[in-house]
Amino acid sequence: MSSTSNFASYPLNVAEPASDERHVALSYLEDAWTEALRDGLDEDCLVQAALFSALRTLVDTYGEEPTADYVTSLAERVRTGAYTLIGQRQ
Repeated sequence: MSSTSNFASYPLNVAEPASDERHVALSYLEDAWTEALRDGLDEDCLVQAALFSALRTLVDTYGEEPTADYVTSLAERVRTGAYTLIGQRQ
């Protein structure tokens, strides 16, 4: 993450070109996720570990307040389907 002021306003958009560095990073994470599931790890444990790791890194990089602001913004994005795959919305 390169900017300390606008990371929360720059969400990953799956419609962006695949060359986007964040898409490459997501691909690496998805591969590791799949491998962990194949090894028998519980998906809920993976979710908790991934969230902890991501939040720890955000706090280390940007500080507690910007990270808290970012986390607060996630609720509305979840509610509006920003993280829901097409056809899986509940």
